[in-house]
Amino acid sequence: MSRFLSEQHKNLAPYVPGEQPQDMQYIKLNTNESPFPPAPAVVKAAAEEAGKCNLYSDPECRIVRERLARRYGVEIENVLLTNGSDEALNFIILAYGDQRHPFAFCDVTYGLYPVLCRLYHIPFTELPLRQDFSVDVEACMWTDAPLILANPNAPTSLALPRDTLEMIAASRPERLLAVDEAYVDFGGESCVPLVKKYDNLLVVQTFSKSRSLAGARLGYVIGSAALIAELDAIRCSLNPYNVNRMSLAAGAAALDENEWYMNNCRVIMENRQWTADRLKQLGFNVLDSRANFLFAGHPALTGEAVYKRLKARGILVRYFSVARTAPYVRITIGTMEQMRALSAAAEEILKEAQA
Repeated sequence: MSRFLSEQHKNLAPYVPGEQPQDMQYIKLNTNESPFPPAPAVVKAAAEEAGKCNLYSDPECRIVRERLARRYGVEIENVLLTNGSDEALNFIILAYGDQRHPFAFCDVTYGLYPVLCRLYHIPFTELPLRQDFSVDVEACMWTDAPLILANPNAPTSLALPRDTLEMIAASRPERLLAVDEAYVDFGGESCVPLVKKYDNLLVVQTFSKSRSLAGARLGYVIGSAALIAELDAIRCSLNPYNVNRMSLAAGAAALDENEWYMNNCRVIMENRQWTADRLKQLGFNVLDSRANFLFAGHPALTGEAVYKRLKARGILVRYFSVARTAPYVRITIGTMEQMRALSAAAEEILKEAQA
């Protein structure tokens, strides 16, 4: 640590993304990327825009905002484009949290939420999930703090229905509710239809998962015009050209190729069901996923042991070492070939453990 770092950041524990080892070729089931490439028209659009990189991108990101507005039946003023959904979460916490307004989120959820709060010295409350990893809806309804809910939740993969989230939004109209829907296209119910009814609601989505653009870093927020204007002021204060030209072109083209991506989602959901059934046959406890991943644990092995033994066989899954999640691993759903390889490796390590 250098002598120049400010005191307020000396104890900062950064978010740790899924590992990207380069020592060998792995089957990567640890970062919830799509196993499918972007549609050909998306690749072509991004490549054509690369020749214009001597010019700044459109700071208003109108080409994608207009298409998203049409897709969801809202106005362009209701949509903000961000550099991945992580940037959207950054803006939300920075805009609406302070010492008087601590944030609230679940105790087992996306690990970036507490990291951002600590970065900005914003207090936060963690609402414990129930024993079965389901969200304590009553606790969410009663908290006065600005609330972020990942739905479907990560890493648990469980989802609340839209009417339950509407109940949470309606329970405290003076309280901000941000719903992080990174995985909603894999079986969840989006809250976007509720933004016209509730001016305290923000919905965050991403092109990273269902639209195969994790490397392009493109996300968005939908909410009331007042909330979006406030977040846009934060954006323009930090990085007014936050989305590059190629990502904007890719995002616009991806919205025109919706059937391509929704078909990929259907394949992933079919592969998810096959994998869940197979893991259950092997004795794993598998939560009911509405995401492009499974949360699974086996009584004969710790989550860490499953992670390490699969990695030794060239398969990466995600392990979270905190107490409540330590018995489990998170497994991204890939191609059927990848899922069969996972199944075979899981069977091997269980035979070794029980020998």
